[in-house]
Amino acid sequence: MFYLIGLGLSDEKDITLRGLEAIRSSTRVYLEAYTSILTVQKERLEELYGKPLVLADRDMIETQSDEILKDADTRDVALLVVGDPFGATTHTDILLRARVLSIPTRIIHNASIMNAVGACGLQLYNFGQTVSLVFFTDTWKPDSFYDRVRENADLGMHTLVLLDIKVKEQSEENLARGRKIYEPPRYMSISHAVAQLAEVEDARRDGVLVPDQTLAIALSRVGGGSDNERIVSGTLAQLREQPPDVFGEPLHSLVIVGRRLHHLEAEYAAGFAVDATVWREVAQKVYGCNFD
Repeated sequence: MFYLIGLGLSDEKDITLRGLEAIRSSTRVYLEAYTSILTVQKERLEELYGKPLVLADRDMIETQSDEILKDADTRDVALLVVGDPFGATTHTDILLRARVLSIPTRIIHNASIMNAVGACGLQLYNFGQTVSLVFFTDTWKPDSFYDRVRENADLGMHTLVLLDIKVKEQSEENLARGRKIYEPPRYMSISHAVAQLAEVEDARRDGVLVPDQTLAIALSRVGGGSDNERIVSGTLAQLREQPPDVFGEPLHSLVIVGRRLHHLEAEYAAGFAVDATVWREVAQKVYGCNFD
């Protein structure tokens, strides 16, 4: 059996009992180490799980999936994923490969940012398409996400924006020269993300992300009851002005608030506001919320 197991969002204690049983029955256990990060080192996971973990980077999962799946038709093999297994398309790919090899599979779910985002007070059924925001370079500034945000905005829906992480990435020069030299890990901050959103709005000028008229909520390390969890709400302009330490440690996510904002959603999120008075004023004047 090949197990794909979600670890949740915080630390080693977020594993489900079903997931823990599957790990302990497995002859090999891999830890996916590039689509997200845990707040603890793998040694703490190994101590609780009672199993050594093999770190699996992007190259291993995408090009060496047969090695991971080896003998999984006759013995248990597990791949551990931060959050929920279906938070990244890579994991669908390896399941399809297992199907081709006639290997039985089992998915064990856990919390992910896709549902933990509800901690900010916005209702999950009011969210539209989720988008990803990547680090811009001097020559590459993809802005297709803007169209998805606009589609959500046209329906009044909230947009969850997943911020880029760079783990075990090579520079263009090292990649061109075939040198296995990797850049230090980078995690996009809220300030960086808001600056990029403003840059795209300036270029597009469709009024989707007007900084002083668009409410947004920044989230850091949500889920699992982490002591490091941080939620901050405000206009995009306000969030851009905040010092980095206001938002806490990575990973960060950002929610663009949709115009169908319910007054109860607005009131709950006001508890995290940089300035609750400004939050309520924009919610009332721009979003049409009635707090009476």
